[in-house]
Amino acid sequence: MEIVRCDDTYRVAWDEFVSTHGQGSFYHRYAWREINAACFGHASSYLAAVEGTTIVGVLPIVRIKSRFFGKIACSLPFVNFGGICADADAVEAALLREASTVADEWAVDYLEIRSRRSLSGGLPQSDHKVSLSIDLDADSDKLWAAFKTGHRQEIRRAYKNGFEVRIGGAELLDDFYTVLSESWRDLGTPLYPKRYFAAIVRAFPDHVRLAVAYVGTEPAAAAFDGFSNGTIEGMWLGARARYRARGVNYVLYWELVKDACQRGFRRFHLGRSSVDSGSETFKKKWNAVANQLYWGYLLRTRQEIPQLNVTNPKYQLAIRAWQKLPIPITRFVGPLVARSIP
Repeated sequence: MEIVRCDDTYRVAWDEFVSTHGQGSFYHRYAWREINAACFGHASSYLAAVEGTTIVGVLPIVRIKSRFFGKIACSLPFVNFGGICADADAVEAALLREASTVADEWAVDYLEIRSRRSLSGGLPQSDHKVSLSIDLDADSDKLWAAFKTGHRQEIRRAYKNGFEVRIGGAELLDDFYTVLSESWRDLGTPLYPKRYFAAIVRAFPDHVRLAVAYVGTEPAAAAFDGFSNGTIEGMWLGARARYRARGVNYVLYWELVKDACQRGFRRFHLGRSSVDSGSETFKKKWNAVANQLYWGYLLRTRQEIPQLNVTNPKYQLAIRAWQKLPIPITRFVGPLVARSIP
């Protein structure tokens, strides 16, 4: 077995491997390498374990240089998870050894591997995130019948407020970005540039869907999903504050679930959430099951696992200040900051 640092000649074989492997996901597809380079200027190292001419394991790694947070390597930044796809423990171990060498060459502070399973090798791990998924059925009425009575009533009440959902692609990008710009500002979180989302749509025209909930012509809530391997991946979703109390998220989620059922997908991954958060509680209303995520760390210049998340008290002042900024300013400054927050 050989560990290869892939160039574009491996693109087809890489995607064939991750699209059929049980540990593969939409985020493992090769085109993310070009998206991160073109939109953020981030270098990457895409490692493949090869036996003969056959790929038996992969590990994509992206390097982020930040004045605010230091030098970081991550698999994978900006999305729900990444990590290793491997046919055997020995393959995983070999990929981790090469990843350590890459981290040394890049002189990063640490390598963070966002995995859906606990990694071998004794790496320190954080378990502050969970992944929530719904098992789907071709008949969405079966899912509806399984909801608690109170949840069905909340969805019905929300529909009475006049929300209508459109599902499509690039034609919804402007309205999606309008919603996310306001929603993320209210959360105190810098948002990526619109061209990042546009690049994802161009790279995966047959593997993404955008959805926007409207009141008349006014966008009220929006979602951006990807799909691969029979799973819909919920990546980004937000709602404008004045519509959240009117239940717009209930309408948007139900329309997304019905659409996923009609498309024949087996699972709807609603994205990751912090353990015991309001987000986790809301997603569980849809009978989503929580599965533990494991953030593994190869620490180089640090002794402890980094706490680069919104619950860290050291970031609260910056979050509150961001929440007070006008949207035009956050749209201009946000992408400069967001590119450094994996």
